[in-house]
Amino acid sequence: MNEFPMWIGGESVRTDSPQDVRIPFDGSVAGTIFLAGWEQVDAAIQSASRTFPVMRGMSRHERSTILYKAHGILSERREQMAQAIASESGKPIREARVEVERGLMTLLFSAEEAHRLHGEEVPMDAHPGARGKTGLLIREPLGVIAAITPFNFPLNLSLHKIGPAIAAGNTVVHKPASTTPLSAILLAGIFRDAGLPAGALNVITGPGGTIGDALTFDPRIAMVTFTGSPEVGQRIRNLAGMKRVTLELGSNSAVIIEPDADLDKAIPKCVAGSFAHSGQVCISLQRIFAHESVRDEVAERMAELTGKLKIGHPLDEATEISSLITEAEAIRIESWIGEAKDAGAKVLTGGNRRGTTIAPSVLTDVPASAKLCAREAFGPVVSVNSYKTLDEAVDLVNRSDYGLQAGMYTRDIDKAFQTARAVHVGGFHINEIPAFRVDQMPYGGVKLSGNGREGPRYAVEEMTELKLITW
Repeated sequence: MNEFPMWIGGESVRTDSPQDVRIPFDGSVAGTIFLAGWEQVDAAIQSASRTFPVMRGMSRHERSTILYKAHGILSERREQMAQAIASESGKPIREARVEVERGLMTLLFSAEEAHRLHGEEVPMDAHPGARGKTGLLIREPLGVIAAITPFNFPLNLSLHKIGPAIAAGNTVVHKPASTTPLSAILLAGIFRDAGLPAGALNVITGPGGTIGDALTFDPRIAMVTFTGSPEVGQRIRNLAGMKRVTLELGSNSAVIIEPDADLDKAIPKCVAGSFAHSGQVCISLQRIFAHESVRDEVAERMAELTGKLKIGHPLDEATEISSLITEAEAIRIESWIGEAKDAGAKVLTGGNRRGTTIAPSVLTDVPASAKLCAREAFGPVVSVNSYKTLDEAVDLVNRSDYGLQAGMYTRDIDKAFQTARAVHVGGFHINEIPAFRVDQMPYGGVKLSGNGREGPRYAVEEMTELKLITW
């Protein structure tokens, strides 16, 4: 399959503007898509609006059955999907296969949530003026959901929006990242084959600014759910007006390593959490704060393990590190490492660039003002800095505009829960890296990391509205 046309109203749609999708590592062509104009955006929204009454009228069992069938079909096509993910995103094929397995779990959890969707009785007669009345609180679907998804987990993060939307009875217009649309189009075919009504899921491809603005402004869109940069997220928030909006906007994730931590467990986890998908993970570990008594050991062991990671083509089975999504991103990371070095940081390993690939990098003594500490790197780089007291470590973690997830390694449970309450993030993991996520848990952040929560149960709540009925 070389051409990947858009999917609108149950039909394949091509335009006069084809565009190649390239493997980031070497620039070879992975497939050809077609760029949408306003005509295709309007057709997708019309199709989703027309199909919404059908989805709304489906029983929970019918919606759940479609999701279960999609799970079965994706399971059968898992290798095709993994190859597409690795090709379009540059993710090593072994990691791409893990993403497919996670996507399967997201579909299962979404199918189960379709069965669990429920309301509650409101105790009306608790008020003296409501004797003899009964109240029923129900959840109803919002309507057309605009799902705008990023490149780094092109399948699973799409399913975290599409799965719950279908479970709740909504319809979807999906705008995948411009660099990674192939898996989204394959996914639309899976839902078609699972029996999803034509028009319930529409996929449009093209430039994010043009299509994203059109979706955000359009009054037929009931909700925008977006994963991406804070700048774009804030623009969506400002343009959306009264629409429901959920935003997952990235992070600058940190872990605290106390003197009593089990370093044999912590160090390999920290390496994995720093360099999975070349650090292009929203909850990638970017800042390690190790107590001054263990900082040097942590840094040296991190550098030793990091230096052994194999760099290569994403479709090579042995590859552990491949490219960034574009050469411009690799150049940016290279410049950020240079800025940190100029400010006094030491590079223990990595840092050199070859085209779109940056060798995984471990630095120490990175100033808090350097971009590698102050902003989201989204690349294969981690800093290891020291602290004297736990209060200082908490302050260093919180000294960030982001607040998605954080972690801590310690054997002292009281200290761990005290720190969990003091760190201002959406999720805190004890004896685990901040990159930890299972797909049913509530996931989202505070500050510039966004608002709202994903995870099928919590996304269903975001994608429905409450209605009170009394009698």
